[in-house]
Amino acid sequence: MTVFDVHAHVFPRLSRDEGRMLTDDAQPWLRVDGGGTGMMMCGDEEYRPVGEALWDPARRVADMDAAGVDVQAVSSTPLMFGYAAEPSRAADWCDLVNERILDFCGQAPDRLLPLCQVPLQDPGLACQVATRAQAAGHRGVHIGNHVGDRNLHDDGITAFLAHCATLGLPVLAHPWDMLGADRMRGHMLPWLSGMPAETQLSILGLMLSGAFERIPASLRLCFCHGGGSFAFLLGRADNAWHRRDIVRADSPRPPSEYTDRFHVDSAVFDPRALRLLVDVMGTERVMLGTDYPFPLGEMEPGATIRACPGLDDADRALLLGGNAEAFFAPAPELVTTEGMTQ
Repeated sequence: MTVFDVHAHVFPRLSRDEGRMLTDDAQPWLRVDGGGTGMMMCGDEEYRPVGEALWDPARRVADMDAAGVDVQAVSSTPLMFGYAAEPSRAADWCDLVNERILDFCGQAPDRLLPLCQVPLQDPGLACQVATRAQAAGHRGVHIGNHVGDRNLHDDGITAFLAHCATLGLPVLAHPWDMLGADRMRGHMLPWLSGMPAETQLSILGLMLSGAFERIPASLRLCFCHGGGSFAFLLGRADNAWHRRDIVRADSPRPPSEYTDRFHVDSAVFDPRALRLLVDVMGTERVMLGTDYPFPLGEMEPGATIRACPGLDDADRALLLGGNAEAFFAPAPELVTTEGMTQ
C-alpha cells in the first residue's frame, strides 16, 4: 500500500536579495539561523519560526521514512505566492521558486513530487508560467483560493483553471489571506476559523456561479483541509438552492451534484469528521493530506484515515495513496484537432 501525502509544504532557501526580486523590501525570504532552525521573513519582520524540514530534503525524507510516508506532493508555503506584486515581477519570482522546488525534489525524485506556483493576479501570465513549469518537470500547480477580492470563480481565474485542464495539470487549492482577519486576533483564529470559511467560499463560488459548467470536467482539482466547512454545510447550501431562486440563478444543479468535480484532502483530524467527509465526497475523492511540516498538521500521517469508522482495507488504501496516485498520474499526450500530439 502506497502512502502518498498530497499536502506538504516547502520554503526553499531564498535569500533576502532574492526576495527583492518580488518586492523592493524582500517579502518574503528565508533566514536560516543554524542548528536546524530558521525564520520565515517579510522584509525586516519575523513571520514564523520554522525548522529545517521546511528546506532540507534530506531531513524531509528521513521524516517520511520514520512516518511511513512513501511520496509527498511538495507545494510552496502560501506566504510565497506573491499575488500582491507587480505581475511581471511575480512571474520572475515564480520561475525562481519553481526552479528551487525542482532542485529540492530532485534530491529524492521517487519520493518528492514537485508542484509549481504561478502569478495568479495575471491569469495570462499564470498560464505561461504553468506551461513552462510543466515542461520543466512540475507535476501540478499550487494556488491560493483567491487573489484579493477575486475568487476562484472569477472569469480570469476560471480561464486559468481551464488551461490547467487542457495541460492535464492537477491543481491544489490552499486557503490563505483569510477574510475577517481584523476580527480574529490571537489564538491562531484566522487559521482555525478563517481557513475553513475561505475554502467553503471557494467551493460554493465555483458551484453557484456556474463556473463548474464552464471549466472542463477533466480538471483535477483538490481543496486542502478537507474542503474546510463545506461537507458539514452542504445540506444548508442544497436547501438554499431549492428554496431561493437567487441562490440557483446561475447554477443549473444543486451543490451536492458537483461533488464529483473536485477532491479534498483528509486533514480534518477527527475520524468522525472524516467519516462525514467520505460520505459526502465518496471514497474516491478523498486523499491523505497532512500539512507537513507545520505544527497544525497531522503529526502521525494517516492516523485519522486508519481510525475512521466504516472503511474497509480497500477504502483505506484509496485514501492513503491510491487516489493520489491517480490524481497526480502524468497526463497523456494531448491530441490537437489535426490529430497531432503536442
